[in-house]
Amino acid sequence: MEPLPERPLTLAQIQEYVAKMEEERGFSDSTLVEQTLKPAEETGEVCKAVRKRAALGMDPTSAVGGLAEELADVLIYLAAIANREGIDLSQALRAKEAVNENRIWTSTGSR
Repeated sequence: MEPLPERPLTLAQIQEYVAKMEEERGFSDSTLVEQTLKPAEETGEVCKAVRKRAALGMDPTSAVGGLAEELADVLIYLAAIANREGIDLSQALRAKEAVNENRIWTSTGSR
């Protein structure tokens, strides 16, 4: 695969890259269910990376990547799920924010 460019990417460009990457690496046959479980696992790794950065107690034998690396993993899996379902993440974000604009928010961010 060609390396990603050094400039910021759109969600569409990320989805396109992930589709090509999955095809090249042999992951494109993973089912929706398989791909949907992976972000939950990666989110746990994001939490571990935050615990590590905050110097909170954690299992010393636990392998923890950096926060940026773990967030990138979550983004890759989200794009992979969206690709399998034909979802344009940019449009999904716009639609969701249109709904959110009509919600009443509290200072804690709850709905």
